[in-house]
Amino acid sequence: MKISSVPLLILFALPITVTATVPATVEAQVSYERILDAASEPGSWLTYSGSYGAQRYSTLDQINRGNVAQLQPEWIYQTRSTQKFEVSPLVADGVMYITEPPSNAAALDLRTGRPLWTYRRSLPQGIVTCCGQVNRGVALLDDQVFLGTVDAHLVALDAVTGRVRWDVEVADHTAGYAITVAPLALDDKIIVGIAGGEYGIRGFLDAYDPITGERLWRFWTVPGPGEPGNETWSGDSWERGGAPTWVTG
Repeated sequence: MKISSVPLLILFALPITVTATVPATVEAQVSYERILDAASEPGSWLTYSGSYGAQRYSTLDQINRGNVAQLQPEWIYQTRSTQKFEVSPLVADGVMYITEPPSNAAALDLRTGRPLWTYRRSLPQGIVTCCGQVNRGVALLDDQVFLGTVDAHLVALDAVTGRVRWDVEVADHTAGYAITVAPLALDDKIIVGIAGGEYGIRGFLDAYDPITGERLWRFWTVPGPGEPGNETWSGDSWERGGAPTWVTG
């Protein structure tokens, strides 16, 4: 990995993992308290569904039925991939954070669309996903951006530079596991789910320490021996029962 400061005209042609321009507008302090009080910041979108209530409702009223037909493009950002684009962008302090399939991320100047930094992930061969190598977005917490990858890793990026803070394997992608969900940031945890139910995985939700990347707990969505409900699964079918968690709640 290396960081380069380059003209934007050649930025997207470089085969590197992270590229950064001068991110002077990135304040990078999205606290848990800000996310809790997201309704007081209608010009921001701090978590996957806008707030922990997951209603995806905005009180902004500048665009309405009377003027929507007159809207004109302000800027266009061209992604590198032609795969399915399922991201819900996050917006904080004048910066838009997006993901691009299969497992890339970018921070864009909200006024101009200019990339402040980009993260490009090198992926191993043999990744299997049922419905395309998609990614639904990132989580923000304090000065970090959290990204799940289709090779079933959770990555913490510096929100100002895009540099990798830590990278942990959540599950074995060769067993059919992948991450397509946008992580969820809480006070002292990053929650992430898993995809791969079509390939006989056993679903779960994980919680990670946002500073160290240490896994704090795992909740299996298919009960194992001794857990309530396991008796409803015949034989060892619970080991490959699916129940993936690929959409943020």
